[in-house]
Amino acid sequence: MGAPLASVAVVARTVAQLWNKPLVGVNHCIGHIEMGRLITGAISPTVLYVSGGNTQVISYSEHRYRIFGETIDIAVGNCLDRFARVLKISNDPSPGYNIEQMAKRGKKLVELPYTVKGMDVSFSGILSFIEDVAQKMLATGECTPEDLCFSLQETVFAMLVEITERAMAHCGSKEALIVGGVGCNVRLQEMMAAMCQERGAQLFATDERFCIDNGAMIAQAGWEMFQAGHRTPLRESGITQSVALRPSFSERLLLLTPGGESFTSMYRWAWRWCSISSFFPSSVSLRQGLSM
Repeated sequence: MGAPLASVAVVARTVAQLWNKPLVGVNHCIGHIEMGRLITGAISPTVLYVSGGNTQVISYSEHRYRIFGETIDIAVGNCLDRFARVLKISNDPSPGYNIEQMAKRGKKLVELPYTVKGMDVSFSGILSFIEDVAQKMLATGECTPEDLCFSLQETVFAMLVEITERAMAHCGSKEALIVGGVGCNVRLQEMMAAMCQERGAQLFATDERFCIDNGAMIAQAGWEMFQAGHRTPLRESGITQSVALRPSFSERLLLLTPGGESFTSMYRWAWRWCSISSFFPSSVSLRQGLSM
């Protein structure tokens, strides 16, 4: 992704200077979230952001998106894609979609590693397990490819639902929003909806037209930022490839209660102050590494 990002950034800076137009750097994650809010009408949801490059539970407060939990290794979409390669599942139209369709025909739940650590999840263990035993299980007839697809989906999605519910309980949230490419998976939406129903909350989700990366989400977020007076100075428009949304090294990791007092949680709940601002003028500047 580094080369396309760098190329388009050069074009954007060139156009801005040639026609004397303002430059507005849009964070990719914020683009997903704001598009989801626009389409669904969600007001202040707890966000499950799931894609090939990111897996995070996010909430918004005081002009900041705060990361409550995330993957500690690979993203859920990456896990699904690599699983598809192990089983030689077609990429047409996408590995995730084909796994979803095969999972509907699965009849046996194979026990797979389930790793939730506080508010964080890990998918590398479950992927390594499948890479190690999948062919053996298929050869002996212990399960079918459809069974493995079903088992993988049920396991990783249950992990995502658990950390999302924990964040909602911590925030007292009554809204949940799913964004990112994996967010259009119908089974994930069903599991999230069941959790929300038990909590008396409401789930907001969209289909592949708005979940998968698209230019409209960047344009929408950019328009909102522009209307709010946000501009990106040319000297701050450089890019550095980064696949995860994390605090910059200069940011402190603050462990805070809503009232601001320091605390240590038994579940390691943390307010991760992230240098990704929304489109409010009073918020901090977008982190350079995530601005384009």
